[in-house]
Amino acid sequence: MPPLVVIAVLAISLSLPLMAWSVLARPGQEHRRTMTNLQRGLGDGDPSGTERVAVSSGGGLAALARRLTPAGSVRRLDRLLSRAGRPAAWPLDRLMAGKLVLAFVVGLLSLLYVSAAPSALPVLIAVAATVIAYFLPELLLHSRAQERGQQIGLELADTLDQMTIAVEAGLGFDSAMARAGKNGKGPLAEELVRTLQDIQMGQSRRQAYESLVTRTDVPDLRRFVRAVIQADTYGVSIADVLRTQAAEMRMKRRQRAEEKAMQLPVKVIFPLMLCILPVLFIVLLGPAVMDIIAAFSS
Repeated sequence: MPPLVVIAVLAISLSLPLMAWSVLARPGQEHRRTMTNLQRGLGDGDPSGTERVAVSSGGGLAALARRLTPAGSVRRLDRLLSRAGRPAAWPLDRLMAGKLVLAFVVGLLSLLYVSAAPSALPVLIAVAATVIAYFLPELLLHSRAQERGQQIGLELADTLDQMTIAVEAGLGFDSAMARAGKNGKGPLAEELVRTLQDIQMGQSRRQAYESLVTRTDVPDLRRFVRAVIQADTYGVSIADVLRTQAAEMRMKRRQRAEEKAMQLPVKVIFPLMLCILPVLFIVLLGPAVMDIIAAFSS
């Protein structure tokens, strides 16, 4: 067996347990409680929460991944995790370690592929596969963040209607937000509850609202938060703001539905031309073509 193949097999054998550890390993309950206590107060003076990066909670692989990952990439991944709702199974350290291990494994497999057929095309395929493997967890996380943002946009109009009814019934804005967060079950309800928790922990309302906008990155929610901040600043009735914003969100949701309905005929053209029309031509013209070929051949 060639030495290169032996080295590649040994490297893969060593990297697979590391990858399994980065995916399956979880810190203990006492360790998580200790790290939570140590991280208290790290976000003071940073209302957006994007500059706050968790203290490394993994072992040597997590520390190595943090050292090899640039600081700008760490902040970008932290913002992306915040937009995706911070999945419990993928903390920041595990995400960075998973990116490195996945790229390392795919790079070794690509090296075996290139050694078997050394030419320009396999080298390009190997490089592209390694780059895609490195950015694959980040792309999946970005897709999850987009889906979460779309779900928040769909839930916003109904949530504002609930808050409007609660405010008109005599509740304050915070109480209406708490009721909407308690009755809701989607990501918007979770973000509203977290915003109220930030206010209870001592943040100002403006900072808590800005943190909400930064975590979600939804344009409709950003406009609503700006309207609430302006109403709080200039003393405008919050009930009128909620009523106006709810009507606007319903109108935008209806416009988006109409826009998607108008795009549907254009999207159907390509499957129709590529899949349905050729089969239809074969069924209609096939017997005639066969008869013509038989007639001329005889």
